[in-house]
Amino acid sequence: MSTMENPENIVWHKCSVEKLDRQQLLKQKGCVIWITGLSGSGKSTVACALSQGLHMRGRLTYILDGDNVRHGLNRDLSFKAEDRAENIRRIAEVAKLFADAGVICIASLISPYGKDRDACRALFPEGDFIEVYMDVPLHVCENRDPKGLYKLARAGKIKGFTGVDDPYEPPLKCEVRKIMLLCRYAFIVRMLISYAGVQLIDLQIVLQQKGTDCVTPGEMAETVISYLEEKGYLQA
Repeated sequence: MSTMENPENIVWHKCSVEKLDRQQLLKQKGCVIWITGLSGSGKSTVACALSQGLHMRGRLTYILDGDNVRHGLNRDLSFKAEDRAENIRRIAEVAKLFADAGVICIASLISPYGKDRDACRALFPEGDFIEVYMDVPLHVCENRDPKGLYKLARAGKIKGFTGVDDPYEPPLKCEVRKIMLLCRYAFIVRMLISYAGVQLIDLQIVLQQKGTDCVTPGEMAETVISYLEEKGYLQA
């Protein structure tokens, strides 16, 4: 995504301790779980639940939250299209470093454009970029509006806000898809896991409402953890 080219005098320096060694030390495989969706779709909540669930299993994780990163590394970036693309590129590069260190990195940010997410995926070995799509209807996100951003966008005080006057491009193929529908007391979550490398076969997991209670973020995280277990990321 950058227009700059590496000067010829920059050479990659290899070290005798490599990713495989770090993974064996941590007893897990480094990867990035990229959670994308509209503002208010529950990305950060699920990211924290996922991190907690893996921590309780003795697995090392780190969350790169879109808002948190803008307090430091990306504090110099605006919300213009080119800066949003650079924001995503930087987060992907940091996530790549965490994954190379053997850490399960959870990146949680809107990342609205397919081309930017595809560019992030291209940085990783096959299977190490796990895209989680929070498929939540706009009206549900807007009704929740936990940060009051939709209200400001509708009032014209925020320009280029995703879902209002800027588009969100849903992933066409993602590893984990979460559909949240508004129910009486909470949210019903429907998850669709599309297994990489398997053609024409999709396994759909529906988390049913239990009486008057709906699925919690922790239960949603468990579905992602089950994916990681099946794919062998929770062991060296």
